[in-house]
Amino acid sequence: MPFLLDSTALPARDRVEAVADAMSRASAPCQVFHEDPGDVRVRMGLWELGATTIFTARASGLRLLRTPRQARQDVMPVVALSVQRRAEGRYARPAGQEIVPPGALMVVDLSAPYDFSWSGRGAAGCVQIPIDELALPVDVVRRAVGNVRGSPLYPLVRHHVAHLTARADRICADPGAPALGTASVELARALLVSAARVDSREVSADTLLTRVRAHVRLHLTDPDLSPASIAAAHAVSQRQLYKVCAQAGVSLEQWIIAERLRGARDELAAQGSTRPIAVVARRWGFRDPTHFARRFRVAYGMTPSEWRNGR
Repeated sequence: MPFLLDSTALPARDRVEAVADAMSRASAPCQVFHEDPGDVRVRMGLWELGATTIFTARASGLRLLRTPRQARQDVMPVVALSVQRRAEGRYARPAGQEIVPPGALMVVDLSAPYDFSWSGRGAAGCVQIPIDELALPVDVVRRAVGNVRGSPLYPLVRHHVAHLTARADRICADPGAPALGTASVELARALLVSAARVDSREVSADTLLTRVRAHVRLHLTDPDLSPASIAAAHAVSQRQLYKVCAQAGVSLEQWIIAERLRGARDELAAQGSTRPIAVVARRWGFRDPTHFARRFRVAYGMTPSEWRNGR
């Protein structure tokens, strides 16, 4: 989806509500205030880049206020690496305040409360990354947020994000976009570890389960996905893998099955889906259609065909 909203295409009376709705869908639910509610001019773009998204906004003066209540309702923490492209940004969070001049990079924990604004015509572009993809504890991310300018990696990541957001249309249409998304996650992770001043080896040990979950979600349709392949991908023994899962109360095999069922369910419900149920089952790692149907019924209270026909 290239452009999410161009407010100039809407009647003036509908623009405030349309901007609030688009901002909530593209980034994080927040309250949106306009410097001049009678002349709202906003253009937003949203693109997928692998597991990340690129979000750009050009707008007349505005303020984005994410309240503690809205933050408590969030279920999927997301980190945004944002480069200010025009006007001076003002970013306030519980831990402090920051002025963001044009060309500067800031890191925003979109799951936490914040207050961000600019006056006059402004613009910014960001790469949004689910914390699951970063495989970092939330406390490490929050420790890093206010310290990124002190990291020696800051200029490199700032340039990378600025380049991505300035050329999102061409970059995201390129066949190499998914690989670039993966590289962007790794760059962001390196910056945050550096800014938080933690030992990356310690972080890797503490976040094994998070990294395993991200790996599994990425390889759910791989028929060779197994505890052995997962352990090998993370350079740990199967015994250590099972121990980490058990400590978190996770049954690895059952969780994989549940995730695969969810993927199959969503595919069956997708508009225009015409693949035979047996093909969908195989695609999501179920070699026996009868076994798939039985598992599906236990999980969702109906057969796959009933689910598809009842949607």
